[in-house]
Amino acid sequence: MPPTLDAIMFGVDPRRTVLTIGQLAATAGVTVRAVRHYHHVGLLPEPERDASGYRRYSAQAAVDLIRIRTLADAGVPLARIDALLHARPTEFAAAITDVDAELRRKIDQLTEYRARIAELASGERLVLPSEVVAILNRMRGLGVSEQRVLLERDSWILLQALDPEAMPQRIRDKNADFDDPETMRLYLAVDHAFDWDPHDPRLNQLIDDLDAWEIEHEHDAGPTTRKLISSRISEASPAWQRIVDALVHRAEQRRTRHLSPARARVGRSTR
Repeated sequence: MPPTLDAIMFGVDPRRTVLTIGQLAATAGVTVRAVRHYHHVGLLPEPERDASGYRRYSAQAAVDLIRIRTLADAGVPLARIDALLHARPTEFAAAITDVDAELRRKIDQLTEYRARIAELASGERLVLPSEVVAILNRMRGLGVSEQRVLLERDSWILLQALDPEAMPQRIRDKNADFDDPETMRLYLAVDHAFDWDPHDPRLNQLIDDLDAWEIEHEHDAGPTTRKLISSRISEASPAWQRIVDALVHRAEQRRTRHLSPARARVGRSTR
């Protein structure tokens, strides 16, 4: 037989261009075990052994194996791969288009997952509205400690679960508080007192200042909101617990003084 064009151009004889199973696997970038698996499931025909007892593979086997590996890596089920390998060119092209569309869908889904994973470090983004996240970031920018920011975050999460209708007004109030220099001064002072001993004499002046602020703003926040935030503070710091207890006690005293004259008038009117 005269030499073919391939033999003339590349100096090889196609009649002798056969691959061992190891060479075939290396060409396709898979393991020998994978090749044998594809034989077992019927995806890749297993050639007869030669006179030396070895199986020899043609270049077409390498092409088929690369197709199998590529489709399998793309998540195409093995049963469908078998059908594609025997499909007509037009059917194969249409199937590849479908596979590509599915891959694009998965890429979009994974991109979304990556974005959510990236937000796990600041979990507030997963459960809180962007307006609240902006408040928390504003607190960080104003120098509030991270421990206080996290307590504030937890309070927002609880408020959203317990009284979601109160969220818009609370967001407006919080931003207004941070716009007010005196409120911000007291907020940072309380934050700074986190590690103080509950008997630290400095707390006396801070309690007085906070009590004056409470009197001035007693109609600005509902009891549910106030109780929610106070409970978070009480759990975090003995010094904060003393502040909360003192403010609650003073508020109760004012309420009692306010009610006493009314009770007296009621008593006189019944005589």
